[in-house]
Amino acid sequence: MNICVYGAASNSIAENYIKNIELLGETIAKKGHCLVFGGGNNGAMGAAARGVKRYNGKIIGVAPRFFDADGVLFPYCDEFIYTETMRERKKILEDKSDVFIIAPGGIGTFDEFFEIVTLKQLGRTEKPIVIFNIYGYYDHLIAMLNNAVNGNFMNKATLSLFKVLDNINEIFSYIENYKFEKSSLNEYKDINLR
Repeated sequence: MNICVYGAASNSIAENYIKNIELLGETIAKKGHCLVFGGGNNGAMGAAARGVKRYNGKIIGVAPRFFDADGVLFPYCDEFIYTETMRERKKILEDKSDVFIIAPGGIGTFDEFFEIVTLKQLGRTEKPIVIFNIYGYYDHLIAMLNNAVNGNFMNKATLSLFKVLDNINEIFSYIENYKFEKSSLNEYKDINLR
């Protein structure tokens, strides 16, 4: 299974986040899966890749050519795909992945999360999406989404398009046993796209 991990590129994030994301990467490799990621050497991206590499797992990096500067990209990918734009990068990450895990991140990670959930809402993907909610990092985001539901800006069914988990074993249990039922798309027919 190709597992996409979205996450921060910042080197300034706390070490406790880094350790958890490295453990996620180690688990990807130990279970025989492949990491597909944004190619970064730092932050959450680098942590996931280091974890996978530590156990000789397969890694596919995808990044725009303008990121190709000293120390920015993870140097030990089994395959690296260069793109010209960020939009092209996101499309390749989406197409090559069977699963999406959203680790703690910033604006780029939020963008990736909202795009993949929107695609699922529109029936353009049936793949599992998991928010890796380390130390409650995404609690405020979930509260914002619930606020949108409460204000009728968003249908409550949208919240069922992804799973929020903080335990790595539970993440893998969910994604390895995930079954998408086509009939469930009917549930989302009337989702507001306001």
